[in-house]
Order: sequence, then C-alpha cells, then structure tokens
Amino acid sequence: MYKFNDYKVLITGSARGIGFAIARSFASSGATVLIMDISAEAVEAAVAKLSSEGFQAFGYTGNVTDSAAMEELFATIAKEHGKLDCLINNAGVTRDNLMLRMKEEDWQLVLDINLKGTFICTQKAFKLMMKQRKGSIINIASVIGIMGNAGQANYAASKGGMIAFTKSCAKEFASRNVRVNAIAPGFIETEMTATLPPEVRAEYAKVIPLSQMGSPEDVAKLCIFLASEDSSYITGQTIAVDGGLTMH
Repeated sequence: MYKFNDYKVLITGSARGIGFAIARSFASSGATVLIMDISAEAVEAAVAKLSSEGFQAFGYTGNVTDSAAMEELFATIAKEHGKLDCLINNAGVTRDNLMLRMKEEDWQLVLDINLKGTFICTQKAFKLMMKQRKGSIINIASVIGIMGNAGQANYAASKGGMIAFTKSCAKEFASRNVRVNAIAPGFIETEMTATLPPEVRAEYAKVIPLSQMGSPEDVAKLCIFLASEDSSYITGQTIAVDGGLTMH
C-alpha cells in the first residue's frame, strides 16, 4: 500500500472513467486529488462522490486546449495547494472514421485535445515542478498509438505523438528531477465498452493473450507506481497495460 500523504495530484479528464479510477486510487492512498474536467456538473459530482467517501478532493473546470485558461488554473492550484507533485494527462476524445471519410475538423479536434492539451498542461506543470526540483508527469496514451488501428488515424496519431512527446520531455526535464512516463492502456472496461454486444467483447478477448479486458483500476495501479519513489529511476518509458496485446 503506497502512502501519498501531503501529495497533490492533478488528473485531467477525471470526472469519470479511467481518470476517476485514477483519482480514487490516489485519494485512497492519502493524496489530495485535483479533479479537472470540461463539465462543471460532472466535476462537482465526482468531487462529491470522493468527499462522501472521506477523501480529500478538489474540483476544477477547464478546457485543456485553452492555454490562457490553463495558465490561470495552474496558478490557482499553486496558490491554493502550494505545490503539484504529479500531473496525469488523461483528457482525451475519439472521433473515429475511415480515412477517406474523416472530416478535417474531427482530425483537428482529436489532435487538439489529446496532444495539444497534453503539451499545454505539461508545460504549465513543469514550471511548478522545476522550482520544486521534483515531480512526476504521466501521460495516458494508448496501444493504438503503438500499433495503429483502422478507422482511428486521428486517435493513433495523437497517442503516438504523446508517446514521442513523453520521451522528449523526459530528456528535457531529467536535470530538474522531474520524471515523465506514458501508459498505453489496451481494451479497458469503461462505461463505453459496457454497452458493447457480448459477441464483440468475445472477439476482443480472442486477441488478448490474457483473454480478458482490463479494468480502470489496472491503469490506476500503474499510475500509483509511476508517481511513487519506487519508480524513481524510471523515466521516458511507455508501459502497456493491455493483457499482452502488444508484446514484442
């Protein structure tokens, strides 16, 4: 059991799904979690849920693609919490379509939120962490960024970009003792996958060596490790949480 007392962690896109599971895992380990999402109502509900369970949680509403708004948000976090120990770039969207049918605006939206949003938040967070001379940044990429997927050229490009971005930041930030790693989830059970027909889920399971989909908690547990002192010599890595789907 990891202990994160006096630890401040910001998770983008954390009002639900994998982001919320990550927030809950940190909160249950003693951290103060900063929930950030684009919907004020969803943020309020997520904070209320964690608070009702006796955890320390604060909510912030914001659009990760808005640099000025993020500058203000990170300044607010520094003022209200004094520091930021960990940033988890989890906010992301999909707009799937075959290449010949993909609209330029759907390409741009996915790149803006998934990749540009990660750049903006990382830049703001590093300004705080470099002064602290300590920090961990974790980017939630995807196995699609490693192996590609038909109908997801925009998503694959954004997540592949996040993986390359992770390596570059890890090299830049190392001298300030700020580590940057990426997690590449595979097929994970979320609200979206819960609606899939049983036969589709069975087809997914066939291509996974462990023969089952993962849980949001599987991703959260790796986030906990990568934020802890136990991973103090790990940076610039992309670790797949995929049941063996992309093993080399």
